[in-house]
Amino acid sequence: MSDTITIFDTTLRDGEQSPGCSMTTPEKLEIAKALVDLGVDVIEAGFPIASPGDFDAVSQIANKFGDQTTICGLARCRTEDIDRAWEALKGAQNVRIHVFLATSAIHREFKLKMAKEEIVRRAVDMVKYTADKMASRKDITRPNVEFSPEDAARTELDFLCEVVEKAIDAGATTVNIPDTVGYATPNHYFKVISHLKQNVSNINKAVISTHCHNDLGLAVANSLAAIEAGARQVECTINGLGERAGNAALEEIVMALRTRKDYYGIESKINTPRLFPTSRLVSSITGMKVQRNKAIVGQNAFAHEAGIHQHGMMQSRETYEIMRPADVGYIGQNLVLGKHSGRHAFRNRLIELGYQLDEETMQKVFDDFIALADKIKEVHDSDIIALIENRAQAASSIWTLASFNATAGTGSLHTAAIKLAHRDGHEVMDASTGDGPIDALFRCLEKITGVHVKLKDYQVRSVSSGTEALGEASVEVEHNDRTYNGKGVSTDIIEASATAYLNALNKVLSGTNAKAIHPQRDGV
Repeated sequence: MSDTITIFDTTLRDGEQSPGCSMTTPEKLEIAKALVDLGVDVIEAGFPIASPGDFDAVSQIANKFGDQTTICGLARCRTEDIDRAWEALKGAQNVRIHVFLATSAIHREFKLKMAKEEIVRRAVDMVKYTADKMASRKDITRPNVEFSPEDAARTELDFLCEVVEKAIDAGATTVNIPDTVGYATPNHYFKVISHLKQNVSNINKAVISTHCHNDLGLAVANSLAAIEAGARQVECTINGLGERAGNAALEEIVMALRTRKDYYGIESKINTPRLFPTSRLVSSITGMKVQRNKAIVGQNAFAHEAGIHQHGMMQSRETYEIMRPADVGYIGQNLVLGKHSGRHAFRNRLIELGYQLDEETMQKVFDDFIALADKIKEVHDSDIIALIENRAQAASSIWTLASFNATAGTGSLHTAAIKLAHRDGHEVMDASTGDGPIDALFRCLEKITGVHVKLKDYQVRSVSSGTEALGEASVEVEHNDRTYNGKGVSTDIIEASATAYLNALNKVLSGTNAKAIHPQRDGV
């Protein structure tokens, strides 16, 4: 039994299926680069048949990073899905195709309307089809095929054993046992994995994998129970992103195994100081904030306010900390720079915060920092991170905010005048009225861009402390039954709000990730 776990990250596939978390191809490439730096063993880059955008993202990620880690594409047990996945992956070095088919009684009856015998036959045929397809490339001596019996945790154990055994015989090298709806408990899931190990005659020819959803808040606990039972791959996402309540959180599993190596005796290859920066990146791109008390990467994860805790910490950190902040790359909220700080000091701080920027982006962020330092006395780490995230959004924008003016007051007409710059070089000006300056701004932005959306959520918060701090506005909008997020930062919250709304509209305009397949129906 191996003492190393394979970390299979599905942030770019299952994580993206979270409402509002659709990503453009450049954003997926940025996250894929972070996952490679983090040291994940397998990146599930997407569902190639779902949309042209998904296909393009999987193809680009595979071609760019396939020599550094294994890149995986998802496919239903259908030849057209498998063909599309192989087309996206075939040019890269290390690739895997992940095929799935539901097996539970409720899925057989209501979703697939297939008998057990037909399920087994379809699974065997499609695993073999995938293996043969991959073997057509002469340098692939053993095709890397993963099979998932969807909703395995609610599948009869005898039938689950039959499907798994025959899938392995057909060529599956990894068998994933999904708790698709988060139904399992740790003891239940432990017994499922143990039963497979004891009753599937060829189980040693494949790696057992876990894929747990968090509907009952048990995804990480169930994954760890499966590892105890003998699973040696765990499927997870950064920040626990995923459908409904999400998936097992990568950072929690990795640090549980590292912190309690005395108990589990299992290691991962994850570069743990990259956990916090990767968490911040995914949060920024998806617009899904990390809750303050989130384990490992939350803002309060290493905060100690109670007096007795503070006293113990001063005597020995181990009294109340089982991990060091540096172990996960947590820097804190230190006051670090001011208006007289130079580029060298600024660059060093960016590196400490986990950011590696190219020269052009570095200069733009530094210019933003100098402009901010002219307005406020002290610049926090959180301010610098917000500037980087703001600049990253602007880099892929179709429209950018060139200038604006908004008026408000009791008994007065609320108006907004805006000038937007298009990435092709032309500018457009217009004006609108509304029920307040923010409403007027949003109406004007919709008029200029030609995109009309439903505002579902709007929030403003302070990035750091003090009355001069940067303000961060975040919005969530709906367009054609899809949700998009936008974020903006500025010392002027009206400007931050306009930027956030414009960023959401830009995501609608990009339109590259509209799914042809409904994400709530398809996937493990």
